[in-house]
Order: sequence, then structure tokens, then C-alpha cells
Amino acid sequence: MTRARAESVDVAAGAHPPHAPEMIRRLRQGTDMLTGAALRRLDEELAWYRSLAAEDRSWIGMVAQSGIAAFISWYERPEPTTFNAAEIFRAAPPELTRSISLQHTLQLVRIVVEVVEEHTEELATPGQDRELRDAVLRYSREVAFSAAEVYARAAEARGAWDARLEALVVDSLLRGEGDDSLASRVAALGWSGRGATIVMVGTAEEPLDTSFAADLRRAARRAAHDALVGIQGMRIIVVLGGEGDLRVGAESLAARLGPGPVVIGPEVGDVSEAHRSARVALAGLAAVRAWPSAPRPVLAEDLLPERVLAGDPDARRTVLSDVYGPLLGVGGPLLETLSAYLEAGRSLEATARGLFVHPNTVRYRLRRIAAVTGWDATDPREGYVLQVAIAVGRLGA
Repeated sequence: MTRARAESVDVAAGAHPPHAPEMIRRLRQGTDMLTGAALRRLDEELAWYRSLAAEDRSWIGMVAQSGIAAFISWYERPEPTTFNAAEIFRAAPPELTRSISLQHTLQLVRIVVEVVEEHTEELATPGQDRELRDAVLRYSREVAFSAAEVYARAAEARGAWDARLEALVVDSLLRGEGDDSLASRVAALGWSGRGATIVMVGTAEEPLDTSFAADLRRAARRAAHDALVGIQGMRIIVVLGGEGDLRVGAESLAARLGPGPVVIGPEVGDVSEAHRSARVALAGLAAVRAWPSAPRPVLAEDLLPERVLAGDPDARRTVLSDVYGPLLGVGGPLLETLSAYLEAGRSLEATARGLFVHPNTVRYRLRRIAAVTGWDATDPREGYVLQVAIAVGRLGA
């Protein structure tokens, strides 16, 4: 290939032959002047730059100077693969990408380009000012794309770190580690701490990927003011917090948790008590198989009999304190009537005959039982809860 042919290929690829030493010398001598002019423009035009700390402004000055120097090096020996914003930003600490946004960085690039354009006539050798201006524009365009890539990688790294921190926080919540470090870690994930907290658990039929967790996390944050998502093997944990009806928010997410059972734990005061809701929800998840027709999602408190049969101590204490205890506390024939009604196959007439009372008396007592315990014996499911409560009470007596 002839030299002329090679140069034409380089031009087609976006490169150009090395420039004369005089042009490079003049550009290098003008580096400090260009940097100073760029920083003055930044201070005059950009309010966000003026509001930065002095240290951050000094770092931006180094970035601007590094960018101008990188352009000169490229201009001296141009190659299509040397557009690299990572090299320009290497002079500054990684934290700078948190102090200034991508939009701010692009504004910085634009102003530096304008400053160089304004000085092309005095920097360029005679007759070369247009070529220098075109080179600046081409280089700045590629640096802008490269800067976007730098910010994308930084965002990806922060997202991966946040996901790992979130997994650790959810695991700590399940274990009940409510120390000060947990509070700070939850706050670092954006948890505001306003309102109550609720935990919902489910299972998946196959391993879950990161995109599933990301989609679920976004949906959870739309459903409630605060949200955390944990993936533990085939188990999915969603922690919701905030004001309003958290159960409604949890129910709206059930369809995203796969076809398996979904259990919602009780509402607790704040995130430091989330382990209580999680413990009850997980106990319900372990016991829900005993109720094949359970709704989806199902409240853990609706799984009291199954949880008792599975050996859940929380469920046992609940039926003793909230169901059997109140029946004993009111005295009278309520407990006797309930036992007779359940043993008689929920027949009013058979119960009335066995107790030697009128059927209307049985109806009245059943309404009293519902008022005292919150469970209606005439409903098949709620009657089953009452029957288990009586058995647990008798065994514990």
C-alpha cells in the first residue's frame, strides 16, 4: 500500500497524520491559559460549580487541565482508540462522580471546547485554525461518550454494592439484629423510617436472576414509601415500610413473586421490629401447605391452626392468649357451647338438644363467642381455628 493510500485510509477512519512540531509547541504553551480561561467560564456560568467545596473545585481544575493535555497528546499522535475519559478522570478521586453529575460533566466538556475554539486563531499555526477547531469538536464528542461510559460503570458499581448491602440488611432483619449499625445501614439504603413495617415472603420454582430482583425492587418502591428486597436461594423476602395500608401494597406485589404461596406477616411498629413480622410470615410459609385452598397472598394470622400443627410457638401463644384465654375469662357457658357446637357437626338443633336449651340461645352464644374472640364458629374455616384453639387450651391446662 502506498503512503498516500495509507493516509487516505487513516482519514476515513477518523484519524489524521501527526502535526508539525510548531503547532504542538504552541498548544502545549497555551495549556495553562486554556485551563484558567475554562475555570473562569465555569465560575461565571455554572451555579453548581460555585456551590462546590473548594477541594472539589480544585479536582475539577485538574480534570480540565488533564482533558486539555490529553487532547494535545491525541492531536500530536491521533489514533481512533485513544478517546478515553477514564484517563482524563484518573487525576481526580472516584468520589468526584458523586459530587458532580453526568450532566455537569458534559457542561464542563462543552465549556472547555468553547474555550479552546475561542483561542484557535492564536494557538494554531497560520491557515490551520479550522483544522484545529474540527479536531477539538471530534475529540470532545468522543470524550463525552466516554464520560457517559465512566458514569455508567460507576452507577453499575454502586448498584451492585447497594444490592449486596441490601441482602445483608434483610438477613440481619430476619435474625433480629436491631443494633445501631443496622439502623445506619438501613438509612444508607434510603429507608426513611416513617410509619409501620410489614414483611411478605414467598418462594420461587427456579433460581432468580438479578433482573428479577431489580424489577421487584422497583415495584416494591412504588407500592410503599420504603422497601427492601432479599433473595435467599429460592426464598423471596419483601420488607415494606411507611404510612398508609401496607397490606394493600403487599397484596399488589403478590403476582410478581411467582406461582408459589405468598404469606404476609403482621404489621409492626418500625423496621427494628421487622424480625417479628418476618418470623411469623416464615412460619406461615412453612405451614401453608396444610391449607391447599389458602388465598394468595394469605395473612400469617389466618394460618394459626396450620402453624400450631407445625409447632410454631408464636401461633400457640396467640391462640391461648387471643382465643382460648378470652373464652375462659368471660366465664359462663360460652366455652361449653362452642365445644358442643363443634362436636355436633355445627348443627344448631343438635347442639341445643345436647345442652337442653333453645336453638336461639345457641345462636346468641355463638354471636357472643365471635365478639369475644374475633372468630365466627359458623364459618367453616374460622370454626376450625376455634376448634384448634380449644384443643391447644385443653392440652396446656
